[in-house]
Amino acid sequence: MERNDAVMPGVAIVVAALMWVLLLWLFNNETQVPKVEVNPQLKAAAAKEWPTIGKKVFEGAQPACAGCHGVAGQGGAGPKLVGDEHVDDTGLIVNNIRKGKGIMPAYPNLSDAEIIAVTNYIRNSWGNKYGVVGPEVLQAAVSNIGPEVLRVRSRFVPEDIKLPEIFLGTFVMVLLTYGVIGLFSVWAEGTELHVGIHKNRSNPIAVLFFVATVVSAAIFSILFAIQIVKTLSGQAADPPAQPSVTTEGLYSAMIFLSLAAALGIYMKYFKDSQVLVEDASGEFPW
Repeated sequence: MERNDAVMPGVAIVVAALMWVLLLWLFNNETQVPKVEVNPQLKAAAAKEWPTIGKKVFEGAQPACAGCHGVAGQGGAGPKLVGDEHVDDTGLIVNNIRKGKGIMPAYPNLSDAEIIAVTNYIRNSWGNKYGVVGPEVLQAAVSNIGPEVLRVRSRFVPEDIKLPEIFLGTFVMVLLTYGVIGLFSVWAEGTELHVGIHKNRSNPIAVLFFVATVVSAAIFSILFAIQIVKTLSGQAADPPAQPSVTTEGLYSAMIFLSLAAALGIYMKYFKDSQVLVEDASGEFPW
Protein backbone atom coordinates (compact mmCIF):
# COMPACT_ATOMS: atom_id res chain seq x y z
CA MET A 1 0.00 0.00 0.00
CA GLU A 2 1.35 3.41 -0.93
CA ARG A 3 2.01 5.51 2.14
CA ASN A 4 0.70 9.05 2.43
CA ASP A 5 3.13 10.38 5.03
CA ALA A 6 5.93 11.15 2.59
CA VAL A 7 4.88 14.73 1.81
CA MET A 8 4.50 16.37 5.22
CA PRO A 9 8.11 15.78 6.37
CA GLY A 10 9.34 17.65 3.30
CA VAL A 11 6.90 20.49 3.98
CA ALA A 12 8.09 20.61 7.59
CA ILE A 13 11.72 20.99 6.49
CA VAL A 14 10.80 23.81 4.07
CA VAL A 15 8.89 25.64 6.84
CA ALA A 16 11.82 25.10 9.22
CA ALA A 17 14.18 26.58 6.62
CA LEU A 18 11.96 29.67 6.22
CA MET A 19 11.77 30.13 9.99
CA TRP A 20 15.55 29.70 10.17
CA VAL A 21 16.04 32.49 7.62
CA LEU A 22 13.75 34.73 9.70
CA LEU A 23 15.74 33.86 12.82
CA LEU A 24 19.00 34.75 11.07
CA TRP A 25 17.49 38.09 10.04
CA LEU A 26 16.51 38.86 13.64
CA PHE A 27 19.97 37.88 14.89
CA ASN A 28 21.62 39.99 12.21
CA ASN A 29 19.61 43.07 13.20
CA GLU A 30 20.60 42.68 16.85
CA THR A 31 24.31 42.07 16.22
CA GLN A 32 24.85 44.92 13.75
CA VAL A 33 27.34 47.43 15.09
CA PRO A 34 26.36 51.03 14.26
CA LYS A 35 29.02 53.24 12.76
CA VAL A 36 30.51 55.75 15.18
CA GLU A 37 30.69 59.33 13.96
CA VAL A 38 34.25 60.53 14.58
CA ASN A 39 34.24 64.11 15.84
CA PRO A 40 37.26 65.93 14.30
CA GLN A 41 37.62 68.16 17.37
CA LEU A 42 37.64 65.13 19.67
CA LYS A 43 40.23 63.47 17.46
CA ALA A 44 42.53 66.49 17.65
CA ALA A 45 42.11 66.82 21.40
CA ALA A 46 42.79 63.12 22.04
CA ALA A 47 46.46 63.46 21.13
CA LYS A 48 47.00 66.45 23.42
CA GLU A 49 44.89 65.91 26.52
CA TRP A 50 45.54 62.29 27.44
CA PRO A 51 48.52 62.95 29.78
CA THR A 52 46.46 65.20 32.06
CA ILE A 53 42.89 63.96 31.65
CA GLY A 54 43.98 60.32 31.47
CA LYS A 55 45.98 60.54 34.67
CA LYS A 56 43.14 62.37 36.41
CA VAL A 57 40.64 59.64 35.48
CA PHE A 58 43.06 56.80 36.29
CA GLU A 59 43.87 58.13 39.75
CA GLY A 60 40.67 60.01 40.63
CA ALA A 61 37.73 58.04 39.21
CA GLN A 62 35.24 56.56 41.65
CA PRO A 63 36.48 53.95 42.33
CA ALA A 64 39.99 54.84 41.14
CA CYS A 65 41.64 52.59 38.57
CA ALA A 66 44.92 52.99 40.46
CA GLY A 67 43.35 51.39 43.53
CA CYS A 68 43.43 47.95 41.90
CA HIS A 69 45.96 48.31 39.07
CA GLY A 70 48.49 50.37 41.06
CA VAL A 71 49.53 54.00 40.64
CA ALA A 72 52.38 52.90 38.40
CA GLY A 73 50.38 50.14 36.71
CA GLN A 74 52.22 47.48 38.71
CA GLY A 75 49.04 45.59 39.54
CA GLY A 76 47.48 44.52 42.79
CA ALA A 77 43.88 43.42 43.17
CA GLY A 78 43.68 43.92 39.40
CA PRO A 79 46.15 42.75 36.74
CA LYS A 80 49.29 44.74 36.03
CA LEU A 81 49.26 47.14 33.09
CA VAL A 82 53.02 47.51 32.65
CA GLY A 83 54.27 45.44 29.74
CA ASP A 84 50.98 43.59 29.34
CA GLU A 85 50.29 42.86 25.67
CA HIS A 86 46.53 43.08 26.34
CA VAL A 87 47.01 46.84 26.78
CA ASP A 88 47.43 47.02 23.01
CA ASP A 89 43.88 45.67 22.57
CA THR A 90 41.96 48.95 22.63
CA GLY A 91 38.63 47.21 22.08
CA LEU A 92 39.20 45.14 25.21
CA ILE A 93 40.14 48.20 27.27
CA VAL A 94 37.17 50.26 26.10
CA ASN A 95 34.69 47.45 26.77
CA ASN A 96 36.14 46.80 30.22
CA ILE A 97 35.82 50.49 31.08
CA ARG A 98 32.29 50.73 29.72
CA LYS A 99 30.89 47.44 31.00
CA GLY A 100 33.31 46.18 33.64
CA LYS A 101 34.72 42.69 33.95
CA GLY A 102 34.72 40.36 36.94
CA ILE A 103 35.51 42.42 40.04
CA MET A 104 36.25 45.48 37.90
CA PRO A 105 33.28 47.89 38.01
CA ALA A 106 31.82 49.57 34.95
CA TYR A 107 32.28 53.31 34.36
CA PRO A 108 29.21 54.28 32.32
CA ASN A 109 29.40 57.93 33.46
CA LEU A 110 32.75 58.65 31.80
CA SER A 111 32.56 60.82 28.70
CA ASP A 112 33.97 59.74 25.35
CA ALA A 113 36.90 62.14 25.81
CA GLU A 114 37.69 60.68 29.25
CA ILE A 115 37.56 57.10 27.96
CA ILE A 116 39.92 57.95 25.09
CA ALA A 117 42.24 59.80 27.46
CA VAL A 118 42.51 57.07 30.08
CA THR A 119 42.94 54.46 27.30
CA ASN A 120 45.87 56.44 25.90
CA TYR A 121 47.25 56.98 29.40
CA ILE A 122 47.33 53.21 30.00
CA ARG A 123 48.82 52.54 26.58
CA ASN A 124 51.63 55.10 26.89
CA SER A 125 52.62 55.31 30.59
CA TRP A 126 55.13 53.49 32.84
CA GLY A 127 57.22 52.44 29.85
CA ASN A 128 54.30 51.28 27.69
CA LYS A 129 54.63 52.58 24.15
CA TYR A 130 51.60 51.34 22.21
CA GLY A 131 50.82 54.64 20.50
CA VAL A 132 48.04 57.20 20.79
CA VAL A 133 44.57 56.26 19.52
CA GLY A 134 41.64 58.48 18.64
CA PRO A 135 37.84 58.31 18.76
CA GLU A 136 37.82 55.31 16.44
CA VAL A 137 38.36 53.10 19.50
CA LEU A 138 34.81 53.92 20.59
CA GLN A 139 33.56 51.68 17.76
CA ALA A 140 34.28 48.71 20.02
CA ALA A 141 32.12 50.17 22.79
CA VAL A 142 28.91 50.43 20.77
CA SER A 143 28.70 46.68 20.19
CA ASN A 144 26.43 44.62 22.42
CA ILE A 145 29.06 41.87 22.35
CA GLY A 146 32.42 42.28 24.03
CA PRO A 147 35.61 41.36 22.17
CA GLU A 148 36.31 38.45 24.53
CA VAL A 149 32.94 36.96 23.64
CA LEU A 150 33.71 37.34 19.94
CA ARG A 151 36.90 35.34 20.44
CA VAL A 152 34.96 32.28 21.53
CA ARG A 153 31.99 32.56 19.23
CA SER A 154 31.02 34.43 16.08
CA ARG A 155 28.82 37.51 15.89
CA PHE A 156 26.09 35.14 14.69
CA VAL A 157 24.16 34.95 17.99
CA PRO A 158 23.33 38.03 20.10
CA GLU A 159 24.27 38.20 23.76
CA ASP A 160 20.61 38.25 24.87
CA ILE A 161 18.10 36.04 23.05
CA LYS A 162 14.53 37.38 23.16
CA LEU A 163 11.26 35.44 23.43
CA PRO A 164 10.35 35.56 19.67
CA GLU A 165 13.80 34.18 18.84
CA ILE A 166 13.40 31.39 21.39
CA PHE A 167 9.98 30.62 19.85
CA LEU A 168 11.41 30.47 16.32
CA GLY A 169 14.44 28.42 17.39
CA THR A 170 12.24 25.89 19.19
CA PHE A 171 9.91 25.43 16.22
CA VAL A 172 12.87 25.10 13.85
CA MET A 173 14.22 22.21 15.93
CA VAL A 174 10.80 20.51 16.25
CA LEU A 175 9.95 20.81 12.56
CA LEU A 176 13.43 19.76 11.49
CA THR A 177 13.33 16.71 13.75
CA TYR A 178 9.92 15.69 12.41
CA GLY A 179 11.04 16.25 8.81
CA VAL A 180 14.30 14.33 9.09
CA ILE A 181 12.67 11.34 10.83
CA GLY A 182 9.88 11.30 8.26
CA LEU A 183 12.17 11.44 5.24
CA PHE A 184 14.40 8.78 6.75
CA SER A 185 11.38 6.56 7.30
CA VAL A 186 10.38 6.88 3.66
CA TRP A 187 13.95 6.30 2.50
CA ALA A 188 14.53 3.26 4.77
CA GLU A 189 11.14 1.58 4.40
CA GLY A 190 10.20 2.62 0.88
CA THR A 191 7.20 4.47 -0.52
CA GLU A 192 5.01 1.35 -0.31
CA LEU A 193 4.30 -0.81 2.73
CA HIS A 194 3.88 -4.60 2.48
CA VAL A 195 2.99 -6.85 5.40
CA GLY A 196 5.73 -9.28 6.37
CA ILE A 197 9.41 -9.50 7.26
CA HIS A 198 11.76 -7.85 4.79
CA LYS A 199 15.33 -9.10 4.61
CA ASN A 200 17.89 -6.38 3.92
CA ARG A 201 21.07 -7.27 2.08
CA SER A 202 24.08 -5.02 2.31
CA ASN A 203 26.44 -4.22 -0.56
CA PRO A 204 30.11 -3.13 -0.66
CA ILE A 205 29.19 0.54 -1.04
CA ALA A 206 26.92 0.41 2.01
CA VAL A 207 29.68 -1.29 4.02
CA LEU A 208 32.18 1.34 2.89
CA PHE A 209 29.91 4.23 3.89
CA PHE A 210 29.07 2.59 7.22
CA VAL A 211 32.75 2.14 8.09
CA ALA A 212 33.48 5.71 6.95
CA THR A 213 30.81 7.17 9.25
CA VAL A 214 32.02 5.14 12.23
CA VAL A 215 35.64 6.19 11.59
CA SER A 216 34.48 9.79 11.20
CA ALA A 217 32.71 9.65 14.57
CA ALA A 218 35.88 8.23 16.17
CA ILE A 219 38.12 10.93 14.64
CA PHE A 220 35.88 13.78 15.72
CA SER A 221 35.58 12.24 19.19
CA ILE A 222 39.37 12.32 19.51
CA LEU A 223 39.51 15.92 18.23
CA PHE A 224 36.77 16.91 20.67
CA ALA A 225 38.64 15.31 23.58
CA ILE A 226 41.87 17.10 22.57
CA GLN A 227 40.02 20.43 22.38
CA ILE A 228 38.50 19.90 25.83
CA VAL A 229 41.96 19.18 27.27
CA LYS A 230 43.28 22.37 25.63
CA THR A 231 40.39 24.34 27.12
CA LEU A 232 40.99 22.99 30.62
CA SER A 233 44.72 23.66 30.32
CA GLY A 234 44.06 27.18 29.02
CA GLN A 235 41.73 28.02 31.89
CA ALA A 236 44.37 26.91 34.38
CA ALA A 237 47.05 29.08 32.72
CA ASP A 238 48.07 32.59 33.80
CA PRO A 239 46.46 34.56 32.27
CA PRO A 240 43.63 32.11 31.53
CA ALA A 241 42.88 31.49 27.87
CA GLN A 242 39.36 31.72 26.55
CA PRO A 243 37.76 28.42 25.40
CA SER A 244 37.04 27.90 21.72
CA VAL A 245 33.31 27.21 21.97
CA THR A 246 32.89 27.30 18.20
CA THR A 247 35.45 24.53 17.65
CA GLU A 248 34.03 22.40 20.45
CA GLY A 249 30.53 22.83 19.05
CA LEU A 250 31.69 21.87 15.54
CA TYR A 251 33.35 18.67 16.74
CA SER A 252 30.39 17.64 18.88
CA ALA A 253 27.97 18.32 16.01
CA MET A 254 30.09 16.21 13.63
CA ILE A 255 30.12 13.36 16.16
CA PHE A 256 26.34 13.47 16.34
CA LEU A 257 25.91 13.66 12.55
CA SER A 258 28.38 10.83 11.95
CA LEU A 259 26.63 8.54 14.43
CA ALA A 260 23.23 9.47 12.99
CA ALA A 261 24.46 8.64 9.46
CA ALA A 262 25.92 5.32 10.67
CA LEU A 263 22.62 4.42 12.35
CA GLY A 264 20.66 5.34 9.23
CA ILE A 265 22.86 3.20 6.98
CA TYR A 266 22.60 0.30 9.42
CA MET A 267 18.80 0.52 9.53
CA LYS A 268 18.58 0.71 5.73
CA TYR A 269 21.06 -1.95 4.62
CA PHE A 270 21.84 -4.23 7.57
CA LYS A 271 18.75 -4.55 9.79
CA ASP A 272 15.74 -6.63 8.78
CA SER A 273 12.41 -4.77 8.92
CA GLN A 274 8.86 -5.93 9.59
CA VAL A 275 5.50 -4.43 8.64
CA LEU A 276 2.64 -5.69 10.81
CA VAL A 277 -0.27 -3.68 9.39
CA GLU A 278 -0.61 -2.43 5.86
CA ASP A 279 -1.95 0.98 6.86
CA ALA A 280 -0.53 4.37 5.98
CA SER A 281 -3.45 6.56 7.03
CA GLY A 282 -1.49 8.52 9.64
CA GLU A 283 0.46 11.70 9.06
CA PHE A 284 3.29 10.87 11.46
CA PRO A 285 6.16 8.70 10.17
CA TRP A 286 6.68 6.74 13.41
